[in-house]
Amino acid sequence: MIRILILAGILILGTAGRATSDEEPAPLRATANGQGIEVREGKQPILFYQRTSKSQEGKFERAHYVHPLYDLDGNVLTEDFPADHPHHRGIFWAWHQVWLGDRKLGDPWLASDFSWQVHAVETTLPNPDLLQLRCFVTWTSPQAVDALGARLPLVRETTTIRIHRAESQQRNIDFRIKLQALQANIQIGGSEDAKGYGGFSPRIRLPAGLRFRGETGLVEPQRTAVQGGAWMDIVGHFSDPVRLSGLAILCHPANPGFPQGWILRSSGSMQNAVYPGRHPVPLSLQSPLMLSYRLVLHRGEPEPSVLARWQQDFASPPAASP
Repeated sequence: MIRILILAGILILGTAGRATSDEEPAPLRATANGQGIEVREGKQPILFYQRTSKSQEGKFERAHYVHPLYDLDGNVLTEDFPADHPHHRGIFWAWHQVWLGDRKLGDPWLASDFSWQVHAVETTLPNPDLLQLRCFVTWTSPQAVDALGARLPLVRETTTIRIHRAESQQRNIDFRIKLQALQANIQIGGSEDAKGYGGFSPRIRLPAGLRFRGETGLVEPQRTAVQGGAWMDIVGHFSDPVRLSGLAILCHPANPGFPQGWILRSSGSMQNAVYPGRHPVPLSLQSPLMLSYRLVLHRGEPEPSVLARWQQDFASPPAASP
């Protein structure tokens, strides 16, 4: 396994020591620049991890998310700073509520009075078919400072993004999010209304012919969360007026509250696997909260039995390299 810790500068990471030939697959590579890390399979872009802070004319400052995310044909799937909700950003995970005792601190979902400091990104190749980004992050807010005015570290986040080599009709990308409190009495929660949205949220370009399919069949978006089961498949004409393609979101059964509800939108918004909802939950000083999701980029419209198999594979994967 190749392991490199990205602290600064530019990194190019590939399958060192392997000759590339017509018979061998193109290597997975990570290239770091001043903004973040781009992952490619050969010449094909897969995603960009935004490590440093971005803003729109000084507003909606955010970091630590994925954009662009590309489909299997190299088309951009995600949106950043969309006009309807400029605080949305690619593939992100955020909450409206972060409490320190009885004080609410900023609004990470709105990217308001909140910051994500990415200390380091460890990039590894456990095997030639898997590239992994392990991101070490601290949450802070200007509304929580010590006696000298320095920001208090609120939450230690360690998120691992695992990018799998594409198969003929699909690519898997895994997100494992670990959140551990660094101060006593930290809580996180979703929007403080009946929708309760917050947590893992892809903001994708919505295609023609859009439809949502869950474990129980077609799902119609509602104002509040709907029940769709362990996975949600989003299908439409993303890049071709004739050919269907899509993005499936799978939730790991070890997630608290599994199966989670879904906030779904057919126009101008994100898609959200809701956790924990409007009522905040505490973060432990000792044992991190763990949330795991898999995105499956796919061509066509998979049969429900195929989606069920993907979910089972995610729920019981083969042992991974350390």
